[in-house]
Amino acid sequence: MIGRDATDEVTALHSLEAREQMNRYRIGKVEGTWTNFIPPIQGGKFRPLSEAGPDDIQDNGLDCLTTSSASSSDLGSRPPSPVFDPNIDGLLRKRHAPTALSSAASVSSASSIEPDDRGMSFLNSLTHEKTALDLEKYPPMDTATQVNIVSKYRELHQRVKDEDLYRCNYWDYAVECCRYLLLAATSFLFLRWGWYCTSAAFLGALWHQLVFTAHDAGHMGITHDFHTDSVIGIVIADFLGGLSIGWWKKNHNVHHVVTNAPEHDPDIEHMPFMAVSHRLLQSLRSTYYGHVMEYDAVAKFALQFQHYSYYLLLCFGRLNLYRLSWTYLILGEGPRKGKAWWHRYLEIVGHLFFWTWFGYGILYKALPTNWDRFVFFVVSHVVPMPVHAQICLSHFAMSTVDLGPHESFPQKMLRTTMDIECPAWLDFFHGGLQFQAIHHLFPRIPRHNLRRAQKLVQDFCDDVGIPYALYGFVDGNKRVVGTLAEVSRQAAILAKCQEVITAGGDHGHHH
Repeated sequence: MIGRDATDEVTALHSLEAREQMNRYRIGKVEGTWTNFIPPIQGGKFRPLSEAGPDDIQDNGLDCLTTSSASSSDLGSRPPSPVFDPNIDGLLRKRHAPTALSSAASVSSASSIEPDDRGMSFLNSLTHEKTALDLEKYPPMDTATQVNIVSKYRELHQRVKDEDLYRCNYWDYAVECCRYLLLAATSFLFLRWGWYCTSAAFLGALWHQLVFTAHDAGHMGITHDFHTDSVIGIVIADFLGGLSIGWWKKNHNVHHVVTNAPEHDPDIEHMPFMAVSHRLLQSLRSTYYGHVMEYDAVAKFALQFQHYSYYLLLCFGRLNLYRLSWTYLILGEGPRKGKAWWHRYLEIVGHLFFWTWFGYGILYKALPTNWDRFVFFVVSHVVPMPVHAQICLSHFAMSTVDLGPHESFPQKMLRTTMDIECPAWLDFFHGGLQFQAIHHLFPRIPRHNLRRAQKLVQDFCDDVGIPYALYGFVDGNKRVVGTLAEVSRQAAILAKCQEVITAGGDHGHHH
């Protein structure tokens, strides 16, 4: 967010207490509209005003402005990302012109591919095409339009507060606790009776439901107090589920700011097993994980079948969460100072407690044979799979294009997130995750109030002309699988391009 107006992101994700704390570090105030720079991590270049040419300076109404940003084609703190290479301004001028060539047409002959291109021109043409499609579908990127969207969004936020949607109804959580106790007791009874698979299924269902309250606590959506909600999250995630709420918050908060950005959003970075964007076929460097997501031989093999293996991989998603949680806690990747310094140690105690009651108490002591232990473990870990499917469902089929630094926060959230339509009586199964678009606009609203906020968001979308993505559960899943199949086809086309280039050698452009 360096060089960008982060007002809406900060307001959406942080409590009033945190925002007041931030004000202690404020060094000035901007009057009027701020013109966003391209952050260095995305290829923007900042330098002293004395070194900048007149074409580089962006007027933000500040006499003391000492930095400027160049275009994304200039070198910044690292080489610019291909996601910003499409000429957004040029595409804006062509909003009413025909869109880019189709994928098939763009690779219809090898003559359009340079010998040393390695198929990158094909991938870049896809980026241009998808950027043009988004520019056609969503409101334009000009300042007046985006400022109007921001203004309307802030009015919407005021309506949300006026209707008391941030107030948590604790009776809703009383009902949730009754459901948790019922599932836990049922699992225990079946375990005592020797119905091990049934017991494991109810334990998995309990974990499935507990995740929703942990998610609320991670966003401070229950008591709105940092420590209280953090402890609630630790008890649920670490003590009862064996997962780190600290890792989840570190990961999830980044996801909320850079939603569906292939380079930056860890929630869509699943190489080498899955890719939801053709840009992941370019061996991008993840700014979150700090390493290159190699499009290697394993990825080339796995992505061929990703639309078939998708649900199978989700069945074992919890195992990956164990790995990420342990890495986070062992390496001490969380806060080491400040108010949350002790959370890591409480989480470690929580993990020891979890593996004592689950690993030792159930798997080792309560089950008679190794086969029973294996089946119990697998069943209990596969049953919560819908949680992973629900998280992926809201984003995998949505846009992964970045329209540049001038896109407003609400438009980006609605462009990269879909909601799922379901009857109110089924809300307990989805746990609020069916309202992800609304949740991304207002992450701190308690999940039981999201359905009430839906009508307000729909009115806002109609007013500003942003499409509100709302699909049924089955249709949404079809779109996700279709996206995975599309990227798989694009990978096959890329492989064909590279095969032609390799076979042609230095004269491949003559074929």
